[in-house]
Amino acid sequence: RPALWISLCFTHSEFSCEPIRLRMCQDLPYNTTFMPNLLNHYDQQTAALAMEPFHPMVNLVCSADLRMFLCALYAPVCTNYGRMSMPCQSLCQRAKDECHKLMEIFGVAWPDDMECSRFPDCDEPYPRQEDLQTSSEPTDDSSMTVQRDYGFWCPRELKVDPDLGYTFMGRKDCSAPCPSMFFNQQELTFTRYFIGVVSIVCLSATLFTFLTFLIDVTRFRYPERPIIFYAVCYVMVSLVFFLGFLLEDRIACNAVSPAQFRASTITQGSHNKACTLFFMVLYFFTMAGSVWWVILTITWFLAAVPKWGSEAIEKKALLFHAVAWGLPGALTVTLLALNKIEGDGISGVCFIGLYDIDTLRWFVLAPLCLNVAVGVSLLLVGIVALNRVRMEIPLEKENQTKLVKFMIRMGVFSVLYLVPLLTVIGCYMYEHTYRSIWETTWMEENCRRYHIPCPYKVEQTGRPLMVLFLIKYLMMLVVGIPSVFWVGSKKTCFEWASFLHGRRRKDGVNESRQVLQEQPDFAQSLLREPNTPIIRKSRGTSTQGTSTHASSTHLAVVDDLDESKASSVHSKASYHGSLRRSRDDRSDTMAYRGTEERSFHGSMPRLDHPLSTHSSLHQIDDHSRHSSQRDVSEAPPTLITHGTTASDSRVAENDGTSA
Repeated sequence: RPALWISLCFTHSEFSCEPIRLRMCQDLPYNTTFMPNLLNHYDQQTAALAMEPFHPMVNLVCSADLRMFLCALYAPVCTNYGRMSMPCQSLCQRAKDECHKLMEIFGVAWPDDMECSRFPDCDEPYPRQEDLQTSSEPTDDSSMTVQRDYGFWCPRELKVDPDLGYTFMGRKDCSAPCPSMFFNQQELTFTRYFIGVVSIVCLSATLFTFLTFLIDVTRFRYPERPIIFYAVCYVMVSLVFFLGFLLEDRIACNAVSPAQFRASTITQGSHNKACTLFFMVLYFFTMAGSVWWVILTITWFLAAVPKWGSEAIEKKALLFHAVAWGLPGALTVTLLALNKIEGDGISGVCFIGLYDIDTLRWFVLAPLCLNVAVGVSLLLVGIVALNRVRMEIPLEKENQTKLVKFMIRMGVFSVLYLVPLLTVIGCYMYEHTYRSIWETTWMEENCRRYHIPCPYKVEQTGRPLMVLFLIKYLMMLVVGIPSVFWVGSKKTCFEWASFLHGRRRKDGVNESRQVLQEQPDFAQSLLREPNTPIIRKSRGTSTQGTSTHASSTHLAVVDDLDESKASSVHSKASYHGSLRRSRDDRSDTMAYRGTEERSFHGSMPRLDHPLSTHSSLHQIDDHSRHSSQRDVSEAPPTLITHGTTASDSRVAENDGTSA
């Protein structure tokens, strides 16, 4: 109570007296009051609205002390500056005891702000005689006259329940108006449809990338595998924005409550389960997508500088997943514990840092800037290392072209990611810098509407530009689209054409499962040195941790497989067609087997491309299903370890001839 008394005295010392205009408080021993009053009502109009529930009790005169007690709180006597007269505890207790039954009949509860224990323990009438002797003369200035900077007072329409823990512009139990305090309804409608269209485009692009990976899971291996997980993250991000477009502000805003004189306000905290779910998905996958891009640059760095092969990098996959999903998960749980969730009335989703600048600074800007710094550094080092390989080590013209092509693709993909991300960071910094000016301007434009203090001596005003918010939402979604450019190739077109026309062989699915099963165990991989060679019988290749200049161009060779494997798809299809036509013709089948047996004992040709290994193995396995066990046993056994045999390549040539 002493602390409250001192605070109120200090507040009153900055205000001037004004005539009492409250209808209930006319014909009192005093005729002047001050605002804000003891219940923190800024002007008499707001105080009059707060007194309305007590009118029936005052009119029925349930207590002779009730009217005076209410006026002592809502329109206290104006005394000398530095002094404040408060009603005694005995006056409060008599009014409460005599009127509580009538208040229960009318459904009115005794407010917490009027608890009798808050007042001085005395038994004197109100006002005291010394208050009347030192009362100041009334002035003609109304409470709307600005004499100093009172700060932000939360209007009645924006107040929320105290147990929700809301905060708005530094005031507790207060929330921002919904859907937006800066834009009108026409601007909001345009922005929502804009976000909806962009989210559909991003969802389609990223989903196409992920489905392309599912068609052939062996196609994208490290160091480019993180692009797939990066695409998955932005599938979820774009899906949340699309749902926000469909639901409009039903998730991000609290409903209007006319009975409590409350307008629609922005949702805060975790009490709204749907808003909490939107926040968890959006924030988690946004941060995870950024981390996966950093991991992508790490894998490129390992492949370019220390010359790690695909299997050596793949041994660290468990560590990559732990970091990429663990760090965003820890940040998400921390924000849930801090209750920092905020609804976004513009996009219809829930995020953080929309009104809380500190949360924006530490949980959005800091992680994104750190990821950009680390990723760009590793990316530049990797590009410099690959360029040094291209300049210093003599390579064949074909490999030289492949390496240059891979460097260009890597650079273009990184630019397409970094430009939108840096734009988003710039938009966040723009909000961080000018939000206080926007809030002051909003107060100046709406202070009379909400009956709150107007800003004092406003030096700078400004409103946010809608185009910058459009750019922010655009870049938040466009940042996921570059993944589709990485999978875009002739190979992708042929794979989708085969898949849509039902020509995808069941053997290919079995092969994908077999290759996945042959991946090294993650627990053992983390304990193995990166230089240990791995023998893969299914693929017929072995990539070691370090190698000569051929390993330096490993990325380019693997990256170029898309185009070179296009012809193999057609040769396989024609080959199986010939087998079906010759199934009833025994002489044709025997002739085909004779050709195959001669190819097994032929000379060893030069392999023009690593794909010949994969194609020949497919054809040998598939042909063995259609041939008799006796014919297969006559062929000499071939051991496939670190390369392809001559018979494999010759079989591929004979397959094309027989087809």
